[in-house]
Amino acid sequence: MASTPHNPYSIGLDKTPANYVPLSPVSFVARSAELYPDKPAVIHGQRCLTWSQVYARSRRLASALAQRGVCKGATVAILAPNIPEMVEAHYGVPMLGAILNTMNFRLDAATLAFQLEHGEASVFLVDSEFAGLARDALARSQRKPLIIDIADSEYDTGDRLGSLTYEALLNEGDPDYEWPALEDEWDAITLNYTSGTTGNPKGVVYHHRGAYLNALGNVVATQMTPDTVKLWSLPMFHCNGWCFNWSIAAVGGTSVCLRRVEAGAMYKAISEHNVNYMCGAAVVLSMFINAAETDRRDFPRTVRFIAAAAPVPVPIIRAAEAIGFKVTHVYGLTETYGPATACVWKDEFNALGDDEQGEILKRQGMRYHVQEAASVLNPETMARVPADGQTLGEVMFRGNIVMKGYLKNPSATDAAFAGGWFHTGDIGVLHPDGYIELKDRSKDVIISGGENISSIEVEAVLYQHPSVLECAVVAKKDDKWGEIPCAYITLKMGAPEPTPIELTQFCRERLAHYKAPRMFVFGPLPKTSTGKIQKFVLRDQVNDGGFKLN
Repeated sequence: MASTPHNPYSIGLDKTPANYVPLSPVSFVARSAELYPDKPAVIHGQRCLTWSQVYARSRRLASALAQRGVCKGATVAILAPNIPEMVEAHYGVPMLGAILNTMNFRLDAATLAFQLEHGEASVFLVDSEFAGLARDALARSQRKPLIIDIADSEYDTGDRLGSLTYEALLNEGDPDYEWPALEDEWDAITLNYTSGTTGNPKGVVYHHRGAYLNALGNVVATQMTPDTVKLWSLPMFHCNGWCFNWSIAAVGGTSVCLRRVEAGAMYKAISEHNVNYMCGAAVVLSMFINAAETDRRDFPRTVRFIAAAAPVPVPIIRAAEAIGFKVTHVYGLTETYGPATACVWKDEFNALGDDEQGEILKRQGMRYHVQEAASVLNPETMARVPADGQTLGEVMFRGNIVMKGYLKNPSATDAAFAGGWFHTGDIGVLHPDGYIELKDRSKDVIISGGENISSIEVEAVLYQHPSVLECAVVAKKDDKWGEIPCAYITLKMGAPEPTPIELTQFCRERLAHYKAPRMFVFGPLPKTSTGKIQKFVLRDQVNDGGFKLN
């Protein structure tokens, strides 16, 4: 029998408190409080909290919750918009080893009730604006969590669910609280529910290590600095604000809160607070581009806009650049802590023509530094597709910023991790330079006469039409072709309504004829709270005959 080879590096070189500490993004707020104690950390209306104040309030929150019996492994749910209390929850709750569940206030009461039950919430923090929704959810649930009412300094309806307010809770806590040390960086830090289109949503569990790493991944990939002033158009409940709540603390930047995503309020905030950073979907950029003249203000400096959800059409990117934005595509999912790839702009791209640059701008790019791998694979063979920009495959991830798994759902977790990769369900291609470009969700690909049609490709053409504000292309069942493309379109305010013949010709001049939509529907598009168009709603409508088609 062969003996084990001698390895001097395995002797006397153990982990100790001096050379190993489990990673947690909670450490970022402590550092910024030490380094930038008097620098604005959070601005909200008339309120301005410094980093030392945010740190002290977060410690008060952790201390008060601990005194009320909240311990490691407990779930603390919060139903609130982008306000300082939401920022503080991202630090105070994980300090205890408890798990933060940020809830989507645009969901219905039945769905929130499911989440309270499934996540076993022991504490429920509720902004007064959503007290009625929370009351209805609690009535549908068997959970009896401790209720904490948040009375926002900038908007308070006066509606209360319980007898304890957030500020009263903080008054019970110690600003110098020494929270328990994190034992394992694999411990859960947050619970985020997917916006599933069928059945109950799945509970995506993040760990401290992944949250720490993706917070730093955001910093590197999007060039954040202590000078970053971020306007929160992205809901903090969505993937914990794509981990940017922790990224802002990592660099000691400033968060400007925003209760409602409205063009006038955003223009005002950018102008008054010298904002230079935002995140969100294409719909947010459209709000700026199509804002009324009375709402518009000049930007004090260029605003870097980190865009995700559906790819932003190039015409919108160009229009956004014209008013002061610099757009960077990122891509990811709830299961990857938010963004996990970025379309990194290289110097050699500057020499390309406008059309060629536009083709690159719409890509999702390369993996984050903190993600081990991102690729496009054949889901049947698990082989990498050719890097030819043409061959379709499924986008997959592997690495440290992939979720722990789905809470209480081992079968879904196993399916998502089949073959040692996380399966996104997104269809894309690999370009020769290794950049990933999304082509569609697997469920959104239209198969017409045996040919695959990318709805994203058709939408990109429709966005070039001068009358089109927003659009979505979905499959309509057809006896002859199996499926045909149907386009839902929202027109720009005051724009003339093009005829179906005109739109068909417009598309056929820019696409293979079989890809052009056969039907057009005009009107508002249903969206999620993060601005994603709900194509499943449109598919149901067009196939159930819910709309008269032009």
